[in-house]
Amino acid sequence: MFNFKKVCLVLLPLLFVSQIGCTQQIPSDRPSILNPEFDKKLSQTISFTIPLMGVQELHKIQDEVYIFDTREQKEFDLSDIKGAQFLGFEDFDIQKLGDISKDSKIVLYCSIGYRSEKIGEQLVKLGYSNVYNLYGSIFEWVNQGFPVVDKAGETTRKLHTYNKAWGKWVEDNKTEKIW
Repeated sequence: MFNFKKVCLVLLPLLFVSQIGCTQQIPSDRPSILNPEFDKKLSQTISFTIPLMGVQELHKIQDEVYIFDTREQKEFDLSDIKGAQFLGFEDFDIQKLGDISKDSKIVLYCSIGYRSEKIGEQLVKLGYSNVYNLYGSIFEWVNQGFPVVDKAGETTRKLHTYNKAWGKWVEDNKTEKIW
């Protein structure tokens, strides 16, 4: 005989457990990027815990926000987004933010957005309330044709791509990939 109560006792916990894995919501309004495969990779890599900003939007307000690079020093030294300050990842130090008020608009980036998201989470925990992760980060920045600069502030074609595997996401043929 079919026992509804026993079936529910078995199935309900399974349904609950399956829902836990599906609770992460990928924002439907995330900034668009040029390559759908790169977008898919980003969706599998970042957790969407920090509000996103697209490269087009950052380009429009670049001089009005604090931009921080959360890559490693050797990556930053090769090239960065104009106006960015080095913040780092492994050697992150809150003192590098100086006297920036906790309600200032801060945009973080790295290669694709993973490291910048993790630093963004730390900043939010420290009370910063206007923190954004650049969606697709510096890779998408160059993919959409925006320039990067060297230590002297001069436009450069060189971009540190972390390693060869990640470098495949930099599509701009005009970019010299270094790892």
